[in-house]
Amino acid sequence: MAAALSRALKLPGKKGPDLGEYDPLTQADSEDESEEDDLVLNYPRNGLGRDGCLGSGSSKLRGGRSGRLVGAEDDAPEDEEEEEEEDKWREGLKSKQAVGDLRATQYWSSHRDAGRDRSGEDRGGSGPLGGAVLGAHGADAEAKRVRNAVRSAFFLVPLVCAMLLVLLCAFLIPCRKGELERRMQWERALGVIPRGGFPPALAMWDLDGDSLQDVLVGVTEYTNNSRASKDTKAPVYSAVALSALGGQVLWRKVLQESVTYIQCGLQLGTQQQQQQPVVILVSKSTVMAVNGSTGRTLWSVQLRSIESQAVLLPDLQGDSVPDLLVATLPADEDRPPATSNLTILPSHNIHHRSSGQTVQNVSVMDLSLNLISGLTGAKLGNPVPFNLTGQGKLVGPLLHETQQGAYYILFGLGNVEAVSLGDVYFGVTGTKPQTPALLRKDQSWERLKKTNASSFIHIYRGSEHLEFLSPLVDGFGNSHDCLDSAANLNSTRSDWVLVYTSGKVSVLRQSDLRKDWTFISPPMHSQPAPGHYHDSVVLDLFIQHSAGGVMQAQVVSGSTGRALWSAEFVCPDLRLGPSAIASSSGKSVFLFWASEPIRGQKNATKTTVAPAEPRIRRLFLLHPAYPTVLLELTNTTDTIKTSAVSYLERQKDATYITVSSRPMPDPKPDAQVVKSMSLKLAVAQGRVVRLGEGSRPGGEPPAKPADSEISKFFRRLSFKRQ
Repeated sequence: MAAALSRALKLPGKKGPDLGEYDPLTQADSEDESEEDDLVLNYPRNGLGRDGCLGSGSSKLRGGRSGRLVGAEDDAPEDEEEEEEEDKWREGLKSKQAVGDLRATQYWSSHRDAGRDRSGEDRGGSGPLGGAVLGAHGADAEAKRVRNAVRSAFFLVPLVCAMLLVLLCAFLIPCRKGELERRMQWERALGVIPRGGFPPALAMWDLDGDSLQDVLVGVTEYTNNSRASKDTKAPVYSAVALSALGGQVLWRKVLQESVTYIQCGLQLGTQQQQQQPVVILVSKSTVMAVNGSTGRTLWSVQLRSIESQAVLLPDLQGDSVPDLLVATLPADEDRPPATSNLTILPSHNIHHRSSGQTVQNVSVMDLSLNLISGLTGAKLGNPVPFNLTGQGKLVGPLLHETQQGAYYILFGLGNVEAVSLGDVYFGVTGTKPQTPALLRKDQSWERLKKTNASSFIHIYRGSEHLEFLSPLVDGFGNSHDCLDSAANLNSTRSDWVLVYTSGKVSVLRQSDLRKDWTFISPPMHSQPAPGHYHDSVVLDLFIQHSAGGVMQAQVVSGSTGRALWSAEFVCPDLRLGPSAIASSSGKSVFLFWASEPIRGQKNATKTTVAPAEPRIRRLFLLHPAYPTVLLELTNTTDTIKTSAVSYLERQKDATYITVSSRPMPDPKPDAQVVKSMSLKLAVAQGRVVRLGEGSRPGGEPPAKPADSEISKFFRRLSFKRQ
């Protein structure tokens, strides 16, 4: 027993040469199997098995152990008893090792099964609880994917919309804007302009509902545009409506006489009719209302010798439609007799073509005022005549509303008289007006009557005869033919600009009928254009006059009458007035026609243009920010007869419409050409023309603006309705 135990204790080490002693120095050279044998012996006692954790390595260790035991046997047991004890010991050792291996296997197997169950639950698999939890976890995962998709959609959809909006603003809108500007540039030949005749009638209004003001123009045509046909065949007169985009003909209205005025903006009573624009056509003996969309006649009234355009009045009948006033001559004054000193002379004012009535050595003239229903065109009573005395042009008539809300009609013959609208209504109908506004009278005006029996209130009478009378309202020259009540409201309450035949200009206050100031200049050939040249509430005036082959253009302060700007040009023999247009900078730009500016001596201009060469007429733009610079927008050899301005609110642009006379080969008469031009496009392509630099008040030369600075400023310029 003791021998067996001692032999067992010597198993971990190696035997020495004498096979009886343990040599510790050989322990380092011993194989790792000895340590592994100790672990194998200890694992069963701890309830751990080798197979579960080390895999095949345990089998190798056991193999190594068994090999050593066999070797120990071969070393020779000395007697049978020791061999039996050793066999029993090995059998007990094997049984204990088997039990330990079995327990270790069971332990690791239970842990692996639990791991499978948990992993099955996490994956929704088929573990012990996997089948029950599979549906719930699958639904949660699907809901999570839906939530992620919704979040992504909420992020991506606004992002895509923003990108599309940016692309739309960056590419599509500028392209459409540029295309619109190009479509606003057009030219169309319509009929002819007889030599020595009045300028054609011209008006602007939106006729087709596209928020763009279309063009209405009077046209005279002959069958083959030849002088021979003119002598043998009567001319054909018409009013033509042209689209603002491209100049296509919208409709054509044939008339018996040449149209002298085209007026738009009358609002009829019914809601259906209000949606359709109404156009008033005035000829020598007819006032006609037509549908602006189709040209169909709404009503027509026959008068005799019409001498003015239609004047918009308040509602006189209570039908919610404004009524009209027209001035005519009596029957015996339609054609002056040969022995009379009353002569008909052509007018140079395109806004008052019929005011060419000039009285020489005649102090009396009868002028009749007619009232017309705006709804039906019926005459309201009979014309009421007024005996005018004076000398010069027929001024007016105009409607004015005083500060007390009383209405007066202004007109005269080289002077200005006023008549209460209530008195006119009573003289026409024989009854007192029912409208309270017509019964109201301004006592400050009534005191200006010379006698109680007189109907006239003397607004202006002097030795200098009046040439023009116009309200001091921004844009009046661009919308003088408008019959819209809102547009005419300021015109009926404003001060007046008086232009005399001698060339003087003055402003008359409507509050006390006193002159604010008087500016002396050479005779003028057109009405001044009111606009904002400097920072002031009062409008300034752009005036021009020609003498000796030189045209002088000036801007006069509306508050003081002091000259603010002046320049001289080669006279292009034009009788066309300037235009003032409100800009985004808060000030107005002024458009006028001239030839080359004069920078040197005046006498050098006489040889500038040879007689045989056609005269080039240039359209200049003046902006108060650069008074020493003009922008040439266009030039032509045609003779400009009349012009108008149309605003494009959405595009912050304006179109400049001209009707010109284009020379044709003899014997054909001059062709009438209607031309439309986008101002923003024309400004972007304009040519900078520098004037004399002048000097500052201190004697220092002014700073010369760079071309890049000027171009950048004008490219950003936009226009608006005042």
